[in-house]
Amino acid sequence: MPHPFRWQPGDGQRHATRKPRPRGGFPVDAQIETLCGKQITADNSDVAWLWTTCPECNRFAHELTGTPIAPCSPVPPTG
Repeated sequence: MPHPFRWQPGDGQRHATRKPRPRGGFPVDAQIETLCGKQITADNSDVAWLWTTCPECNRFAHELTGTPIAPCSPVPPTG
C-alpha cells in the first residue's frame, strides 16, 4: 500500500505533502502545501533531491506511517 504522502523538494529542503502528485511529477514552480504547514515552490532539479529533509515533515510522515524515527548516525568521512 502506498504511503499517504509523497516527498517533494522545495525552498531548500525535502518536504512531504499529501497533495496527489500529477503524472510526471509536480511542475517546477508549483506551489505545494506540506505536512509541516509551509507552502513551498517545487524544485525538481537533481541537486534538490539531495537537500536535507524538513524535520517537521519527517516527524509527521513517521506518525502517519506509525514508524519510529531512527536515531541519526554520523556520516563517515570520505577519502
